[in-house]
Amino acid sequence: MASITVVNIVVTTSLEHTLHLEKIAATLPNTEYNPEQFPGLVMRIKEPKTSALLFTSGRVVCTGAKDISCAKESIHKVIDSLEKVNVKIMIEPVLKVQNLVGSGELGVGINLNMLAMNLNNTEYEPEQFPGLVYKLEKPFHASFLLFSNGKIVCTGTKSREEMEQCLDQLVKDLKKIKNGWVEPKKGIKKKKKRVKKKKK
Repeated sequence: MASITVVNIVVTTSLEHTLHLEKIAATLPNTEYNPEQFPGLVMRIKEPKTSALLFTSGRVVCTGAKDISCAKESIHKVIDSLEKVNVKIMIEPVLKVQNLVGSGELGVGINLNMLAMNLNNTEYEPEQFPGLVYKLEKPFHASFLLFSNGKIVCTGTKSREEMEQCLDQLVKDLKKIKNGWVEPKKGIKKKKKRVKKKKK
């Protein structure tokens, strides 16, 4: 039975306020700012455990949350932190979901070589990485990372419903491939107990 769970949600928002990233980095703990390598400032939030990327324009990208309420709480933690450097955000930020990452399993093993030969939109180079990438175009654009033991990772959807629909489509596509499935290993058979016959 295939199943999948959301493990990360990426959201963006705008604080509609210019941010002085150097000042923020110099004042606040749990921040990283290396403009030569990346134009954004990284703020790590302990609870809920997430990370926020802050840009000079006021744009914020939050990663690590497992649901939208957790992401919203993280954004408010960012706003509270900014008040310590005299940056007062006067608006209620509107969050936009950009990507969901899901992790799950198909319940059976899969033959990656067979899938690579028979499915379109796949990338499989076992010498470099043990997983196969399968890009789904319908019903939504999403990418699945498939492993031979049946483990899967899904990226690209923007809601739990989209992710479930993409998982259903994945299963349908895999079932079309002959010899694409590997049956789960059967448990070790227990030795039959010998019943001693009573002497008459």
